[in-house]
Amino acid sequence: MDLLQFLLDKNNIFIVAVTVISGVMLAIPALRKGRKGSAISTGEAIQMVNQRNAVWIDVRPTEQFQAGHIAQARSVPAADLEQKAASLPKNKPLIVVCDNGRDSARAATKLRTQGFADAVPLEGGMRAWSAANLPVTQKG
Repeated sequence: MDLLQFLLDKNNIFIVAVTVISGVMLAIPALRKGRKGSAISTGEAIQMVNQRNAVWIDVRPTEQFQAGHIAQARSVPAADLEQKAASLPKNKPLIVVCDNGRDSARAATKLRTQGFADAVPLEGGMRAWSAANLPVTQKG
């Protein structure tokens, strides 16, 4: 009963309101990240490739892929993803890349439903990769 009286006391209502609002504000980024499909940053992606042998999956159209892509990336245009998914390794993490991060989130979700439990989108896509001055190739 003392806690209820404390919470309802007019001198403490401001403290309670600030506490509740702060808690909600702290929870919002975590909720947004969960909804986005747990996209990873360029740094986290590089670590995943180096430590866990992750595979880059570029879901942009072939023309964009040929104009410049991450070295070692496999071109699997989003339109062909369902047909070509069988050729992807299920025993390695997949990092899905698109132009700006939106298409890769959808593609990673689609791959997870097909049994690729460790498929994650690259946050910001190739734009974030280029903005971080990371290498791009036109080979292969």
